[in-house]
Amino acid sequence: MKDYMKGLVTGLICGILSVSAGIYIGLRTSAPEGLIFHYPKSGLLSDSGRAEKLGYIEKIVDTGFLYDIDPDDLADGMYAGLMAGLKDPYSRYYTADEYEEETTVSEGNYSGVGIVMTMNAEGSVDITRVYEGSPAERAGILAGDVITAVDGLPVKGLTLSDVAGLIRNTGKDSAEFTIQRGEETLSYTVAIERVEIPAVTGQMLDESGTGYIRISEFTGVAPDQYEKIMASLKEQGLQKLIVDLRDNPGGYVTSVCDILRKILPEGVIFYTEDKNGNRTEETCDGKNELGLPLCVLVNENSASASEIFAGAVKDYGTGTLVGTTTFGKGVVQSIIGLNDGSAVKLTISEYFTPDGNKIHEIGITPDVVCEAGEEGFPETPDPEKDPQLLRAMEILDET
Repeated sequence: MKDYMKGLVTGLICGILSVSAGIYIGLRTSAPEGLIFHYPKSGLLSDSGRAEKLGYIEKIVDTGFLYDIDPDDLADGMYAGLMAGLKDPYSRYYTADEYEEETTVSEGNYSGVGIVMTMNAEGSVDITRVYEGSPAERAGILAGDVITAVDGLPVKGLTLSDVAGLIRNTGKDSAEFTIQRGEETLSYTVAIERVEIPAVTGQMLDESGTGYIRISEFTGVAPDQYEKIMASLKEQGLQKLIVDLRDNPGGYVTSVCDILRKILPEGVIFYTEDKNGNRTEETCDGKNELGLPLCVLVNENSASASEIFAGAVKDYGTGTLVGTTTFGKGVVQSIIGLNDGSAVKLTISEYFTPDGNKIHEIGITPDVVCEAGEEGFPETPDPEKDPQLLRAMEILDET
């Protein structure tokens, strides 16, 4: 489910990354219990036939390949191939750069300027989003601006990662952007600061006290953002709540559990089982139960941690699920960092809803099945263009 986030990942102008330990639904930042770090005395390369075959293939490549060879790229391909041999879509090898990009989005805060970029057909870089309150917004940069140079270096012909690297590697506390805005060429000096990626947004929908919160991903900062938005909605007279998890690919287990502990009654939030049948539970003490009518919007792209949220709400009867059946990712991965900055991610357990319902490759069926509009759902909540949101509002009006 991370694949469709790559535009966001590579587009973030990130600098010094701060990664905190935690558990992802999808990622765990420590090795699973019992894993010992040493070179194995038995395994694939201990077999002389396999080691000889690998050496022979390397010699064929070295002597016959037309173009230049980067030994580091060959090595990365070998490590990636080992993980690909598991035939598990969620287990993989990350190079150091890939691992940094992966954790940037999952953590939810980074050192940068607060913009999202895409590459345009001319080879320049379009700014598609400027985060509210970010250094870029304060400097005057707008969505729709085109970056033509960073610190005087043209970006044409570079990749998005290269452009991000120009900013990340300035060695200064600011970067100079050359911007094309229509016919104007402008220059902006933008501070490089700690930036929070907005993962949670919200607003009041009507005068009857219907509040709306959209969680785009359960990042490390999502619980704090959720709490601030909830406080604001309560000040505005919140009486009933819609939580939108459509297209939410998942994120940290710790984040989804922290938010659910402000919604659920006392009990199990979800539990996992590993290959040996060992069971681990996440629980809620029920002291901060929501106590308001609740609807949760889900769709076929609501995955992983989103399904933990949806499954718990459904099992406890805390709210009504509206939308379409969720993605069906019910397995947990552990990520093990290696000493060169690379990492491997490995599926280690399966998780289940409080009532013991299996999610993996099944998903969660909503209480009220409702299809989206022909063009999906709008970025800004609009019940006139969003049949699923409208249905949720109708259900809450009936309670």
